[in-house]
Formats: sequence, C-alpha cells, structure tokens
Amino acid sequence: MPQVINQKQSPGDNLSCPTSFQELFHTYYPAVLRQLYYLLGEKSAAEDLAQETFLRLYTSPPREWQNPGGWLAKVATNLAYSYLRAEKSRQARESRLFDPGEDKIVSIDDLFLRQQEVRQVRSALQQLTDRDRLCLLLKFSGYSYREIACALEIRHGSVGTILARALERFRAEYQRQRGER
Repeated sequence: MPQVINQKQSPGDNLSCPTSFQELFHTYYPAVLRQLYYLLGEKSAAEDLAQETFLRLYTSPPREWQNPGGWLAKVATNLAYSYLRAEKSRQARESRLFDPGEDKIVSIDDLFLRQQEVRQVRSALQQLTDRDRLCLLLKFSGYSYREIACALEIRHGSVGTILARALERFRAEYQRQRGER
C-alpha cells in the first residue's frame, strides 16, 4: 500500500499536488534523472543519485509542499555536486597512489647531473637583465603574453620579440657556461 505523505495545505490552496510517495516518484523521477544525467554525464551514477534523492524525500520530506519538484531538484543538485567532489578526491588519491613516476629510483649520478644542470640554468638566468629573466620565467611558468605584458609594463605586441631575444641571450649564456661555443 503506498504511503500517504502528510501534506499541509492552507484552506485557500487548490494545488493539485500528488499525495502519495508513489505519485511523487512517478511524476518527478524522469525530470530528476534527466537533471542528474546532465550534471554527471554518467547514466549509472545519475540513476543511483536519483534513487538517493527519492530516499531522502521518503525519509525526511520537506516542511513546505508548495513546490516538491523544486525541493527534489535542489536535493538532486546537492547530491550531484557532492558526488563530483568525491570523484575528484578519489581520482587524486588514486593518481597519487598509482603514479608510475614515483616507482623510479634515481641514481646518484642522475641526481648530480640534474642538480648541476639546475645550477647552470640559474647561473645563466642571473646573467640576464631583470626584464629578460622575468620574461622567460613568466613564459615558462605558463603565463600568457597579455599577463607578461602587464607584469613587465610593456605593450602586448612587444612580448614575442622580447621573449625571442631573451631566449637567444639565455641560450648563448648557457652554452658559454658549458663551453659549447
């Protein structure tokens, strides 16, 4: 026998809201599932969260019954965002646990060569002007030309030329220090 959900309506209300859980489920389930599928992009996860949404309706219904569809949409959205956050955390944990790069054992020789190369790069950067050094560091840190122009207080159109010249000066200094020229 379907459970009748207590619905408090004021005497002037002539809302035709479904009164049983089964009627609410049949009325709103397709819309909730569609909304969750749109947010998650996974049918099985959307179905699970749609069930969870209706379980919450069954176990702790809203106080106000003027808009059960809105309440269900809000609960479904909150569940979807919680699910996405949990998935992101899970993926981050798994990538940290199963990162194949962490299994590599670095030999002392490789470590020494890497440290030596870092010292040479830093030394070559120190020989450049402040503007050239900052331009190279910003570019290789992922900044856009517009951001570099703002940081260096130069025209946007000049960044490419300044960057190319700074890179050439760095290359020449780096090769000079390594004795390659």
